Amino acid sequence: MSENLRIGVVGLGRMGANMARRLNDCGYTIGALFDRNRNTAITLAAELDTIASAELRDLTSAADIIFTVVTDDEAMRSIFATSGDSLVTDARGKIFINCATVTPEIHVDIERLLEKHGAQSLEACMASSIPQARDGTLYLMVGGKREVFERVKPILESLSASLRYIGEAGRAAQLKALVNMVMNINTAGLAEGLGIADALGLDVAVVRDVFSQTGAQSRVLETDGPDMQARDHECYFSAEHAAKDSGIAVALADHIGVKAPLAHAALSQFERMKELGLGGLDKSGVSELTFLSRHGK
Repeated sequence: MSENLRIGVVGLGRMGANMARRLNDCGYTIGALFDRNRNTAITLAAELDTIASAELRDLTSAADIIFTVVTDDEAMRSIFATSGDSLVTDARGKIFINCATVTPEIHVDIERLLEKHGAQSLEACMASSIPQARDGTLYLMVGGKREVFERVKPILESLSASLRYIGEAGRAAQLKALVNMVMNINTAGLAEGLGIADALGLDVAVVRDVFSQTGAQSRVLETDGPDMQARDHECYFSAEHAAKDSGIAVALADHIGVKAPLAHAALSQFERMKELGLGGLDKSGVSELTFLSRHGK
């Protein structure tokens, strides 16, 4: 694609903002930024020497490729609304790359909507966290039309260490939901194992080391184990998001008649965190539910 393409980013949380920074570092022109929090957009626009669009339609006009990094189904429906201020306005010829973890049907619906307006879309589902967004080492799973993927592949490669085309619209979102479902099950299971060890009076550091060299080893043991022990739950992937993503996977399983008791159990733990006002903690904070020493018997 042309090196003169302008890129817009909608949704400037830590993931979206760092993706914008990465693309700017790679020499792409950031044509405009938008966030519902106007001050957030203004601040990042000043940093990247670009504009903070006051309305969604303004961002569409100012960009050729638009990344969206919003929170949930409702937010996606809102930014692609069929009336009022919307990214759909004057979208002809634009390509939208939607990175939110939402239900697969949303991606299918938005692809159809944008095609009616002469635009195209992809889902680029991220199985990574904030540092990877900044460093351009995301793991990206892409869904949508293959020819659209090939057109924007160089841009996606600038953001990723691993880039995989999964299939038609909705397919990458299905896979992303399963990735997070298994991750969340592992996280909840690790919290139980370490919580039981702590209640038994075992040295949790030793338990973690033994886990790492046996069948209890897992990626979340590396990323969340130390934080569970230290009660350091600085948020990289929130319990609230874990609940949302597990909910998407559970709904997929229920829809096709597959029993998923472990996914349901993990979902209930993260929903419990939300009920207790802990949804803003990192998902490692699920250990606060399993260590008796932290909440009494």
